[in-house]
Formats: sequence, structure tokens, C-alpha cells
Amino acid sequence: MKSEVDWMDIRQRYQQGETISQIARELGMDRKTVRRYAQSGAPPEHACRGTGLLDPHKEYIVGRLRLHPLSAVRILEEIQERGYTGGYTAVKEFMRPLRNDRAIPAELRFETPPGEQAQADWIDFGQVELDGESEHLRGFAMVLGYSRMSFVVFTTDVTTSTFITCHMSAFGYFDGYTDTILYDNTKNVVLKRAVVSSDSEWNPLFKDFFLHYGFTPRLCKPGIEGAKTKGKVERIAQYVEDNFFLGREFSSLSELNTHALGWCDKVNSRVHGTTFEVPLERFKLEGLRPFASLSPYQVVQTEFRRVSRDCFVSYLGNRYSVPWRFAGRECRLRVKGERFDVVVDDEVVATHETVPGTHRCIRIKEHFDGLYKAIRDSNQERHMDRIAAIDERPRVMIPHPPVDVGRRELSVYDSFAGTGGIR
Repeated sequence: MKSEVDWMDIRQRYQQGETISQIARELGMDRKTVRRYAQSGAPPEHACRGTGLLDPHKEYIVGRLRLHPLSAVRILEEIQERGYTGGYTAVKEFMRPLRNDRAIPAELRFETPPGEQAQADWIDFGQVELDGESEHLRGFAMVLGYSRMSFVVFTTDVTTSTFITCHMSAFGYFDGYTDTILYDNTKNVVLKRAVVSSDSEWNPLFKDFFLHYGFTPRLCKPGIEGAKTKGKVERIAQYVEDNFFLGREFSSLSELNTHALGWCDKVNSRVHGTTFEVPLERFKLEGLRPFASLSPYQVVQTEFRRVSRDCFVSYLGNRYSVPWRFAGRECRLRVKGERFDVVVDDEVVATHETVPGTHRCIRIKEHFDGLYKAIRDSNQERHMDRIAAIDERPRVMIPHPPVDVGRRELSVYDSFAGTGGIR
């Protein structure tokens, strides 16, 4: 990293309103040096020391950036594991021309008091390979406005029931929730947006959920301006992509979520780039509404199926058995989290735990008890019916014309036998 680049970066930050202390902390530089650069009308002539520490790792960095647009923080973590002992600034400035970074306009950041607001949003990761199948992967992110505590969980669908389940996972992670939560205009939350947010037509299932816990949903303005109002979750979403997801391998959704939870713990224990405080420390002041002490919200999802002739129903790519007497019947799947009931005429006829993967067949032996006897009895009954039907058919006698049988003397037969008769 050359001092001229430092000077340009510091001057730009200083002119945009950042303080000397803020710039020094983020760049890892001495405040006296930052002040000298910020107040200097020309770049210093000397170069910064220590750039040689990065030389053994430059080829590795270039190779990683060719594969993924990783952040400087992520690259720093990786090369530190490879023995790098230098600072963050050298890494960032080496990566700057490689990533062709462009300056962005300064914006006024909106802050909220403790416990008042969280922001939540979906993150789209496109098609990925999970459990041997191609799936469309999404992430659900929530960030607390005051402390910047962050949570992310991955899923393969964006139904409202899954959206609610993701909220409950976040509430459990934070052990509480804020007075309000800010969203964009997703159909999971609002069906018809009104000028006054509270007058909007809410998604009925989500309305039942937020009334159960007593928090207030807020809607940001449509378009780009609206996206800026939920900038905290937008930034954490980008950070999840750059710092966690890109370049990481996983084989299943459960494995991915296990790593994501550990990543959240690490991020929430690290000094935040905006507050310059550790989220876990600020979290002590949040004063969230209690979650564990409340009765859990039951997320119930209903799907309709027909039981197959071989006594199975299909759900999420797998087949689950149903008692044989319900073969061919219409039924409802009443899904609650990782379990579902099979309901026929308001009677729960089977209950299953969902299993990971696809093309699996879950067969409960008791569902087929008596089936073979019933098939045998049915076959025997049909056989007897066929016999009875044959016995009851009218018999038609077909008359035959009389046959004239000639009579011959016994001597004729003797002549054929060559015996000349019996003596």
C-alpha cells in the first residue's frame, strides 16, 4: 500500500464527516498520522512500512478473488491462517485495484434506541447443490438496530409459515424481540400496502403471528429509497454473502445452518465497523421483550394430498405411509415444524417426522397390518362370485342327429386278427 493511496482515502473520509478517531480505528493507523494526512494538501512522499509482509500471500489473494469477490476482512482471516502477521489496511489497499472499488455517496445513518427496532429481510443465494439435489437457497437475516446483534438462517422456501419459523429462531437466538420490526413489502408480511402503514392489508397468517407476540411491523418505502431505510439488514445481508457464504463448501442444509450459527457468534463478538463497539456488549442494554417465557406460537401449514393406491402420501420429495384402509382417499397434511399429521375427514390417521433428502420412503409397519388378509379375503370373495356366476348361467342343450351304427359278424373281426376264429 502506498502512502498516496492512504492520503486519498483519508482525505475523502475526512471531507465526508468522519472523525480522526473513526478513520484511525478503521484503517488501523495512528491518529497523528491520520491527522497529518487529512490536513495535508498533497500526498506524503514516503511509503508505509511493512508491505513486504503481504508479498508471500499476494498470489493466493489474486487466486481467491478470481473465484469469488471476497471481502478484505474474509481475505485477512484466511491469510492469517497461512501465517500473515501484517495489518488489515495493507490487505485492503492491495485488493482495491483488483476489485475496482468505486466511492459511494455519503448518507445520513438513522439510529434507534435500545429495544425499539429490528430489521429483517430475505437473502437470495440462487441455485445450490443440497443433499444431492439442486435447490433454490435463501437466507433469512435479522439485525437488532441498537446493538447490531445479527442472526441468519438458511432455508429452501419462502412460504409465510417458514418466514414465521425463521422469526422464532431469531427470537430464540436473541432470547427476545424488539417493539417493532422493519420489513420491505414482501407478501409474507403485507398483501396490499396502504399510504399509512398500519392501514395496510396484512398477510392473515403473519398478522396472527405478530398479534400473538405483540410487536408492530413497519414497512419501508417502496424502491431504492425504501431499501435505504433498512440499511442495517441490507449491510448484514451483503456481509453474509461476502464473509460467510462465498467460497464455502457444504453438503446439507443442516450443516450450512450449523456453520451459520457459529459465524453469527463470531461476528457478534467482534467490534462493529459502525458503532466501534462489540454487539454483545451493547446487547446488554437492548432490554428486549421476553420470548422464552411466552407460550410458543404454533405454525400450522396445511397442504392437500390424495393417498396413493399403495398407501403413501408425498411431502417435500419423500413418501410417507398411511393406514391401508385410507388408500385413494383425499387428505390434509397439517404441518407443524418438523412434524405433520395426515388428516382424513377430521381424523388424524397418521403422524410423521419429516426426514432430510429426497426420494426416501418412510414405511410404518402397523399401517399395513391386516392388508394381506384383506387382499386374500377379497380375492377369495371375487373367486367365489365368479364361480357362483358360472353356476347360475342357464345351460343350453344342443341336439345331435342320431348315429346309425352298423352290425358285423364276429368272423369279420377274426379275419382281421388272423386267428381264424376261436376253437
